Amino acid sequence: MSKKRPGGESLPSAPSTATGPSPDHEVPAATPAPDPKRWWALAVIALAQLMVILDGTVVNIALPSAQRALGMSDADRQWVITAYTLAFGGLLLLGGRIADLVGRKRTFVIGLAGFAAASALGGAAAGPGMLFAARALQGAFAAVLAPSALSLLATTFTDPKERARAFGVYGALAGGGSAVGLIVGGLLTEYLNWRWSLYVNVPIALAALLGAPAFLRDRSGRRSGHLDVPGALLGCGGLVALVYGFSEAEPRGWSSPSVLTPLVAGVVLLAAFVWWQSRAASPLLPLRIVRDRVRAGSLATMGLATIGMFGVFLFLTYYLQVVLGYPPVRTGLAFVPISAGIVIGATQIAARLLPRTAPRTLMSSGMVLAAAGMVLLSSVTVHTQYVTHVLPALLLLGLGMGLTFMPVYATATAGVPAQDAGVASAVLNTVQQMGASLGTVLLNTIATGATGRYLHSHVRGPDADGATLDQGMVHGFSVAYRCSAGVLLLAALVAGLTVWHRTPKHAGHDAPA
Repeated sequence: MSKKRPGGESLPSAPSTATGPSPDHEVPAATPAPDPKRWWALAVIALAQLMVILDGTVVNIALPSAQRALGMSDADRQWVITAYTLAFGGLLLLGGRIADLVGRKRTFVIGLAGFAAASALGGAAAGPGMLFAARALQGAFAAVLAPSALSLLATTFTDPKERARAFGVYGALAGGGSAVGLIVGGLLTEYLNWRWSLYVNVPIALAALLGAPAFLRDRSGRRSGHLDVPGALLGCGGLVALVYGFSEAEPRGWSSPSVLTPLVAGVVLLAAFVWWQSRAASPLLPLRIVRDRVRAGSLATMGLATIGMFGVFLFLTYYLQVVLGYPPVRTGLAFVPISAGIVIGATQIAARLLPRTAPRTLMSSGMVLAAAGMVLLSSVTVHTQYVTHVLPALLLLGLGMGLTFMPVYATATAGVPAQDAGVASAVLNTVQQMGASLGTVLLNTIATGATGRYLHSHVRGPDADGATLDQGMVHGFSVAYRCSAGVLLLAALVAGLTVWHRTPKHAGHDAPA
C-alpha cells in the first residue's frame, strides 16, 4: 500500500510484477545484494554514455572542414548530422527490445564494438557517401548501445542513495556530453583535423570494451520470446519518417510535399504501431510502460527539456564564431560553464536531494532555472560581452538541466520489470533523441524566419552590409531563445502536474520476471 509523506505526496511501494508502480496489487520485492564491482561498472557505462552523447555534437564544429575536404554541397552537408539522428532515433526501440531478448551485457559489447568500427570508417571516409554511411552505422550501433547502458545502470544500483549518485553521474553525462562534444570538436579540428572528431571514439570504445567483461553483471531478464517484427517495422519506420520530415523542413519549407508526406506517413505509422502493440503477443513496446502517469510525465518532461535546450548549442556556435569571431577552440571552451553547471546540478545537488525530495520539485525548479537562462540569452546583441550575458545564462542553463535530467532518469526507469528494462530505457533515450532533433529543426526554422523578416524590414537596397546581417542573425536567435524559454516553462508545468510520487525505495532492482 502507498504511504503518505508530509505535504500529502504519496510514496509508492515496491513495483508490481507486471505494470511497475501501481496503487493496487503491490508485491514486495527482495532487495538483491549490492554488486561489489558496481562502481567500476558505472565507469564503464559512463564511458559508453559519454561517447554516444558526445558524438551528437562533436562533428558540428568540424563540419565546415569536412565539407571542404570531401567536396560536399551545402544541400548535402546536413546528412552528416541527419544520418546519425535518423538511425539513432529510429532504431532505439528495436535496440531496447533486442537487449531484453539477447542480453543487455552482450548487446552493450556489440554496440561498443560496432560504434568503434563505424567511427573508424567515418574518419577514413574518401567521399561524402562513405561519411554518410558511416554516420548512419554509428547511429544504428548507438541505438543498441544506449538502452543497454541505461538498463544495466538501472539494474546494478539498488540502494536509494547509491542509485541517486549513479544516476547523477549518468544525468550529468547525458546533459553535459553535448557541450563536451563541442569543446572536443573545436580542439581536434584546430590542432589536428576534422577526421579526429570521429577517430576519438575508437580509444574510448576500446577502454569500455576492456572493462565490460570484468565489471558488468547482467541480471536475469527475459531470454526467450520472439522479436516483434511488425512492431519494429511500424515503430522504426514511423520515427524515421518523422525525423526525416523535420530535417527537411528548414531547407524546403513546411508546406513542401517533401516535408508533409513523411510527416503524415510517420503519424500514420506510429498510430498503427500503437494499435499493433495493444494486440501483439510479444510487443516491441509493452504499453504498460508508458501508461504509468509518473513515468509518462517524466518522459514528457525529458522531451520538452531537450526540445528547448538543443537550439542553444547550434545558435551559440554561430553567434560566437560568426558574430563575435571566436576560433573553434575558443568557441568550444565557451561552452565549459554549461557542462560544469550540469555536473554540479546533477551530482552535487539533485543526487543529494533526490532520496528525500519529490522528483517533481527538482524537475520543475530545474526547468524554471533553465528558462531564466534562456531569457537572459534572448537579450544578447552584436556588441554583448560574453562575461556579462552569455556566461551567467550558461550557468543557469547548466544547473537547471542537471537538476532535471538526474531525477528524470531515476524516475522514468524505476519499478520496471526485469524483462522490460531494456525497452523502458530505450523509450527514454528515444524521447531524448527525438526531442533534440525536433528542437533543433523547429528552433532553427523560427530563428531563420525571424532573421528573414528583420532583414526584409531593415534593408532598403539590394544587399545588406555585414553589420545588418549580424543584427538580423542575432535577432533571429533572440526570438528562438524566447520560444525555448516557453517550452522549458511548459516542461516545469508538466513535471509539477504529473510526477507526484517519489522514486520507489528500491527503484533500481529488477522486479520479478
